Amino acid sequence: MALMATNDNSGAANAVADAEAVIDTFLDAIWMERGLSKNTLGAYRADLMALARWLSERNVALPEAQKADLLDFIAWRVESGAKPRSTARQLSSFRRFFRYLANEHKRADDPTVDIAMPRIGRSLPKTLTEDEVEALLGAPNVSEPLGHRDRAMLELLYATGLRVTELISLKQSQVNLNQGVLRIVGKGDRERLIPLGEESQRWLKEFIEGPRLEILLERQTEYLFPTRRGDRMTRQAFWHIIKRYAQKAGIQDGLSPHSLRHAFATHLLNHGADLRVVQMLLGHSDLSTTQIYTHVARERMKELHERHHPRG
Repeated sequence: MALMATNDNSGAANAVADAEAVIDTFLDAIWMERGLSKNTLGAYRADLMALARWLSERNVALPEAQKADLLDFIAWRVESGAKPRSTARQLSSFRRFFRYLANEHKRADDPTVDIAMPRIGRSLPKTLTEDEVEALLGAPNVSEPLGHRDRAMLELLYATGLRVTELISLKQSQVNLNQGVLRIVGKGDRERLIPLGEESQRWLKEFIEGPRLEILLERQTEYLFPTRRGDRMTRQAFWHIIKRYAQKAGIQDGLSPHSLRHAFATHLLNHGADLRVVQMLLGHSDLSTTQIYTHVARERMKELHERHHPRG
């Protein structure tokens, strides 16, 4: 019995290794075609590896999975407490993978064709009020080099609506203070120019001319916002920074790594900006993605009306 268990485990391990090779070939192919971000590719890989491991325990090879296998996996995930949004994301990964196999003639059919997406409510991004943004921006101790760096990063996020990955990856060569613009290459290798406001320009200029040099000492790096080690900051490190300043500013909940990006878009719309301009600044390929911020702005207006109008 022990020998049989060892053989079963060995077979499952081999099946997972074979699946991993197929998954990596698939990821290489779609990266070449679409120029997807590392985060997106990482999500595809995690979803497909989770499916591959589950299938291997049932002696099913990933490329040979049938519709019934996928439905069983989804049901198992739901029973384990998976939320509809998470399930929908995984199913999207499976669809792209099996469509790729069919297009490459590595299997005759696509088992995901008739599987319906779970119904999910479109959640509104939680955003900060203008007063909360001011409190957050004022939280860092700018008399210290790292505090000055953090203030410059927060000012830049709120002024431009950058994604966190775009912010921590920003290089000095992408900043043109003479023209007051950033050159950003975002998802799908789409390039966009984003104007800088006077405040963010001032904080950036002061940071580059002083505190940045103090942080680096004799080290050199192309990244605009280095750590004490002279490295590029990680997403996790920046998220911890945001949480620390939010606590200091008295902001208790509703904060995410993209809170200032959401605030940027919502506050622009609140003050009359055109939706298509906001779409361009955010780097959204589809206007429908940007339209969710009109709902946020509308909810905020309703809240203000109910609070301050005598007949609200």
